[in-house]
Amino acid sequence: MNDNIAIRAENISKLYQIGEFSTGSLNRDFEKWWARIRGKEDPFSTIGETNDRTTKGKGNYVWSLKDISFEIKKGEALGIIGRNGAGKSTLLKILTKVTSPTTGLIMGQGRIASLLEVGTGFHPELTGRENIFLNGAILGMKKWEIKKKFDEIVDFSGIERYIDTPVKRYSSGMYIRLAFAVAAHLESEILIIDEVLAVGDAEFQKKCIGKMDDVSKSEGRTIIFVSHNMAAITALCTTGLYLKNGRMAEFGKIDNIVTNYFNEGNSKPKSELWIGDSGDDKVRLYKCVVYPGDKEKGFLTTNDLIVEMEGEVLNPVLGLIMGFTLWSEFDYQLAYVLYDDREEKIKTFEPQKFKKAFRIPANSLALGKYRIEFDIGIQYVKRVIHNECDIFFTLNNLDGIGRKFALEGRGRVSVFRPDWAQKS
Repeated sequence: MNDNIAIRAENISKLYQIGEFSTGSLNRDFEKWWARIRGKEDPFSTIGETNDRTTKGKGNYVWSLKDISFEIKKGEALGIIGRNGAGKSTLLKILTKVTSPTTGLIMGQGRIASLLEVGTGFHPELTGRENIFLNGAILGMKKWEIKKKFDEIVDFSGIERYIDTPVKRYSSGMYIRLAFAVAAHLESEILIIDEVLAVGDAEFQKKCIGKMDDVSKSEGRTIIFVSHNMAAITALCTTGLYLKNGRMAEFGKIDNIVTNYFNEGNSKPKSELWIGDSGDDKVRLYKCVVYPGDKEKGFLTTNDLIVEMEGEVLNPVLGLIMGFTLWSEFDYQLAYVLYDDREEKIKTFEPQKFKKAFRIPANSLALGKYRIEFDIGIQYVKRVIHNECDIFFTLNNLDGIGRKFALEGRGRVSVFRPDWAQKS
């Protein structure tokens, strides 16, 4: 294997046998037996031969993964995405040798540190301090090497007060904090992280993403990261692997992978206009639209955008809230806009038809695809409309503004142009 390759997977497949259990009823057991004799599908089957939760089948086996092949270069950050049950965790367990593939070959260079799920990797009866040394020893590190990293690990985890407490008494959040700190700071060439970071708070998740980015770029370690947080995936990773029903749907640049993942998962028609009738007996929404301020110019980054919503208040409503959320194509929440967000007494909206418009100034957004999600609710009571009336639009850039420094770059969502002045 090439010295520049960290991990190579060749035609990896994993087959699981579905256990044959009694139904708990002699009559049902007889029905199962009679169906098998007649060559019919098991009437009590709950899973099929393919890794698809919507499919029922005749067999007692399921392919969790099928024919997965890819290469990861040293120092590369790979993001693995897919729906629940797509085979992501199974693939990580194979890469970390927790389980072996049914067919195929895995080759790797370097020591692997992993964080797959809450509860793995630590002995519950040992203290946090003892588990740090245990994990280092498993990685083949000397005691003095672990001591050298110890203070850094404890400081990053933020649980110094409880470091001499058995980890079985830790909360799930404390456990993940220490487990990630150990995996990230002890010397390994490959760091594999499953979606367990979702257990931690937002501040710690951000801290973890920053640490993984740092060890990948400055230390040259290979990162494999699984998450449903597309913003985190695109911020950290350069390469993506999209799993679908146990098969590799796509492998390549992370931006393209995430875009195709969203496009495939969203069955709603992508239009700048939504017309319908949504709401309850107090308020209804009939129309949502986004259009360019100068319609002759069209959807350009240098043109204003107008967002409109039309509807009707049917009965008096105390504390009516109307607004929308603006999302980038990579699931970044860019803005949450309310019709009236001033701090004053809650008002009552009398029955009336309404048409509200909001202007997004030119040069506020970069070229790319965007989604607007409309919301109507009653303050402190309930949401009336949420994630039902979405519209989509794409901005282009024809005059070159912002292109000098690759505005298309990942994560850049604005062409903000301040007025510069020479100060004496």
